[in-house]
Amino acid sequence: MADIHSTESAPKDDNWTMIIRPQRHWLDMRLVELWRFRDLIALFVWRDFVAYYKQTILGPLWYLIQPLLTTLTFTVIFGRLAGLPTDGLPQFLFYMAGTVVWSYFSSCLTKTSNTFTANAGIFGKVYFPRLTVPISILISNLITLAIQFALFLCFMVYFAYCGADLRPNAWILLTPLLLLLMAGLSLGFGIIVSSLTTRYRDLQFLVTFGVQLWMYATPVIYPLSQVPEKYRWIILANPMTPIVESFRYAYLGAGIVNVMHLLYSFCFMIVVLLIGVLIFNRVERTFMDTV
Repeated sequence: MADIHSTESAPKDDNWTMIIRPQRHWLDMRLVELWRFRDLIALFVWRDFVAYYKQTILGPLWYLIQPLLTTLTFTVIFGRLAGLPTDGLPQFLFYMAGTVVWSYFSSCLTKTSNTFTANAGIFGKVYFPRLTVPISILISNLITLAIQFALFLCFMVYFAYCGADLRPNAWILLTPLLLLLMAGLSLGFGIIVSSLTTRYRDLQFLVTFGVQLWMYATPVIYPLSQVPEKYRWIILANPMTPIVESFRYAYLGAGIVNVMHLLYSFCFMIVVLLIGVLIFNRVERTFMDTV
């Protein structure tokens, strides 16, 4: 199947609007096209962010209600009833920190895993780089994260005013890196699943369930310090663990920051993202035959 691309590399004497080229090889990812289609990415971001809660009563308030309800549920069930420790932090603030971080990762992973099946109608009508869709999901969810993060900061100020022992520190400067790690991991895993889903639809039903199980393997509802030493390596093998722990330590002063663990997450992210992009670009040329 031939690939169709815009003609910025075409001879200047010709007035072609499209070029049909031979089928490309595995490593020819043509990521430069994403920049040329940045306006389309912006349109997808607007679609994802604005249309998601369209025709709902509360509208954008759901971006605040969801983390609040989740945090309250965790506080009651795991903090009050189960009595899980929170490293001396206010329970509500401890769970909100984990919820804000995990919500971004899980939302990006879940939505990108449906890239091919959810957009088959668009993909079958016109050519554009298919990676624009999952990348737009990362950006639109980043806006949601910004709203929820602002809510988290408001509660930080409130609890600090009430006398809670919070110790924000210079590790806050790692926030862009933590966002990059979460975005890369969710994009890599999401596009791998979306590529495999074109042939194996069972994965659609496993994604949501798998993400929930993954959360329990991540110190979202418990601190890493409470994991028994002999089992801690299992939790640390999870690339999301250093991200959540580093976020809590940076903003609340509880938990740990280990540079080697973050380096592990970074290397893990690079490998998963590279594999995901390779598989995604391979599948995008033939997926219409199987979707």
